[in-house]
Amino acid sequence: MEDDIKSYCQEAASGFTRLADLAPDIQRAAECMIEAVRGGGKIMFCGNGGSAADAQHLAAELEGRYLLDRPPLPGMALTVNTSSLTAIGNDYGFVDVFARQLQAHGRRGDVLVALSTSGNSPNVVKAITVAREMGVVVVGLTGERGGEMDGLCSVCLKVPSGFTPMIQQMHIAVGHMLCGFVEEALAK
Repeated sequence: MEDDIKSYCQEAASGFTRLADLAPDIQRAAECMIEAVRGGGKIMFCGNGGSAADAQHLAAELEGRYLLDRPPLPGMALTVNTSSLTAIGNDYGFVDVFARQLQAHGRRGDVLVALSTSGNSPNVVKAITVAREMGVVVVGLTGERGGEMDGLCSVCLKVPSGFTPMIQQMHIAVGHMLCGFVEEALAK
């Protein structure tokens, strides 16, 4: 077990070192988010499973606070309203659970942060397609392959791993960076 622990830690360290190569794209994503909020828009998040938890976590960093004591920022997780999720899933299908909420709450100039480790989650891809039609900027967080999301997002942050747990760890790190940059820019 000790060797497995060391191997896991080495893989994580290597992945996070390579994550720095995404700095220009992370900066572009942060700038999109800052511009949206400055323009009166909001940042919405979606994902499934662990990515749903990350979506909620990151929305909370904006609505509450990340590191600075400042007014709340408009963040919203499309993963939290169980009545909407189950009604939409029942009436229209699970593929529409995020797209319909996005249509209800999204506006041109908002940002959708879409999380999918594979980049192929049908309900996330559908939300991205709807977002683009609505003029909502899309920041995608995926694994190294990018999947379908790679060609659909305004900025696609393909973290350097194909291993789901590592991808999720890097997604939360990138999400924290994004929230930090948004908070710093808008708390002034």
